[in-house]
Amino acid sequence: MPALTRSSCGRPTSPATRERQWEHYVACLILLLTLLAPQAAWAHASLIQSEPVENAVLAAAPESFRLSFSEPVSPLVLRLIRPNGSAVALGDARLEDATLVVPVPPGLGSGTHVLSWRVVSEDGHPVGGSLVFSIGAPGAGPPQTMDTGDRPVQAAIWLVRIVLYAALFLGIGAVAFRAAVAPLPRGAARTAAVLMLLGLAAAPLSVGLQGLDALEMPLAGLGHHIAWATGCSTSYGATAALAALAMALGLAALALRRGAASATTTLLALVATGTALAASGHASAAAPQILTRPAVFLHAVGIALWAGALLPLGLILRAGGPEAAAALRRFSALIPFAVLPLAAAGILLAVVQLGQVSALWTTAYGCVFLVKLALLLALFGLAALNRWRLTAPAQAGDGRAVRQLARSVAIETALVLAIFAAAATWRFTPPPRALAEAEARPAAIHIHTAPAMADLTVTPGRAGPVAASIVVMTGDFGPLDAKEVTLVLSNPGAGIEPIRRKAAKTGDGSWRVDGLIIPVPGRWTARIDVLISDFEIAKLEDAIDIRP
Repeated sequence: MPALTRSSCGRPTSPATRERQWEHYVACLILLLTLLAPQAAWAHASLIQSEPVENAVLAAAPESFRLSFSEPVSPLVLRLIRPNGSAVALGDARLEDATLVVPVPPGLGSGTHVLSWRVVSEDGHPVGGSLVFSIGAPGAGPPQTMDTGDRPVQAAIWLVRIVLYAALFLGIGAVAFRAAVAPLPRGAARTAAVLMLLGLAAAPLSVGLQGLDALEMPLAGLGHHIAWATGCSTSYGATAALAALAMALGLAALALRRGAASATTTLLALVATGTALAASGHASAAAPQILTRPAVFLHAVGIALWAGALLPLGLILRAGGPEAAAALRRFSALIPFAVLPLAAAGILLAVVQLGQVSALWTTAYGCVFLVKLALLLALFGLAALNRWRLTAPAQAGDGRAVRQLARSVAIETALVLAIFAAAATWRFTPPPRALAEAEARPAAIHIHTAPAMADLTVTPGRAGPVAASIVVMTGDFGPLDAKEVTLVLSNPGAGIEPIRRKAAKTGDGSWRVDGLIIPVPGRWTARIDVLISDFEIAKLEDAIDIRP
């Protein structure tokens, strides 16, 4: 970012002035680094557990389907695909905490069925999947399903997000610069107005695109009311409405004469900007929300205050004169009050979303993060070049330096837009925290016989160190005070003989096996030996799928 290091005559500035300049650049460095923190809306709810479990073979049709997610969801599309390929729409689903309970239609026959589901989580992002199960015996194979992600819709969502970020951060940020630092040069004012007008058009369009993504409809579906209604029904509808309000307030502040009324309207626009991004998104929906939502708010406002100042400050410095020095001094004095909250918010969000350092290179989310880091380093390097090579000659009236500084400001603006583009890509990459939650989901089966039944849960449901929890009951769902419970796991296909572990009874009446290691993934045979009395033992056996 350009800075003033000499007077207009080329003489060195005073020590006090140089100290203020260094404070300004240290603050900007902290701000640039904290912009690496994830923004608010890039992920999805994860399916943690299902009943029936994936690839289960049931003796009879279940009474209901139960889908447990990592956070509360709302159903968008629920359909059951029968063995003959016909589809049945499912309705009357109800939510119990974060578990979606779906009634089973009557008359399910034998064979392999697919429960296809698509839901929207409280962070406003749709996610879908399929659950394959069989009744009686598996059929020839599950009905074929397709990847319904629509590339044109995703591309449109990405482009509209970039426009919204530019409007909120560059447009409203420039208006905030006008209120707090200095009047906007004509070019900066015109650019801010155009960006906010584009944002006002993009905000409602983004709602329709959200509905298309949620319903897996193509772009042509924008002509259908259901797409817009669905988009509005998600939490993202509130984000789009608040974003539109923020841009309308920004335009109103820009139209007002610079003064108290304009400053008040600008403040409301900044509040609406932060609230818009905190209203939806996985980061704001993550626990504890009492911390994450304010962090997203502060992060968004801080980005607007920095990015929005880039173009007007550069144009003012290019023009030179006493106004340039005064604007830089005021900006340097005010920016720390945005930097410190932004730094704290950025660190918190980065810790919540990334989880661990290795996620930077082992996940798609982390790779996008690294791309954003490279762009930010390039931006700061350009700012340093302006600071030490171009600003002083430009202030001294060097026409060549002025032209180079103008090109530099244009490149900085392009880098900012590239950073927005990278951040918009997070819309399609779940953060490592969500992936870790999905990875930790348990494997579970229910085994029912006449003398006894058992619920077996293996956590996490993947190969490696696990813990097993067992709940035993009588065959008619009554309490069963077993004398002893033993878990036996075997995998004949992998040449693994039975692994026997006695379970310990816990205070809540369940049984638990700790320190268990499942060496390989695949379909295992789980047998639970329940010693009902000294003379009676029930052996409950079924298959359980263990993930890699």
